[in-house]
Amino acid sequence: MNPRRSAAPVLAAALLTLAGCASTGTGPSTPAAASTASTAPSPATVTVDEHADRTTLKAAVGTTVTLALHSTYWSAATSSAPDVLAPAGPPTTTPSPSCRPGGGCGTVTASFTARAPGTARLTATRTSCGEALNCPPEQRGYEVTVEVTG
Repeated sequence: MNPRRSAAPVLAAALLTLAGCASTGTGPSTPAAASTASTAPSPATVTVDEHADRTTLKAAVGTTVTLALHSTYWSAATSSAPDVLAPAGPPTTTPSPSCRPGGGCGTVTASFTARAPGTARLTATRTSCGEALNCPPEQRGYEVTVEVTG
């Protein structure tokens, strides 16, 4: 058997698995997710997670910004300027089916629509970082600054 032919299906499966994780936000962070600034064409959807904490995101009017935090201990995100970045529906909490009770496994997701040029901060908080485990002060808050351009 040719070793090159037998390795190809394994390599293809590994690449598909990695691509699936990156698209759902559950795998390792990508350089784009960890960047301090990015620009989104209008209309577009931009999804950020924990890796974007304390960064700035640039978005055009009409862009949907979705914040997905991977712990059910997070509060739903809020916008500091709803006239600039308005909620695009109610937040959702999706627990992970394989999580033990009290584990906080799952995702809290909130989407916002860029309505007008300006700056808004998306913030979320938590006090627990695990079952009966208080978060240290530096892990209790999440903030992303969104600069909306016309």
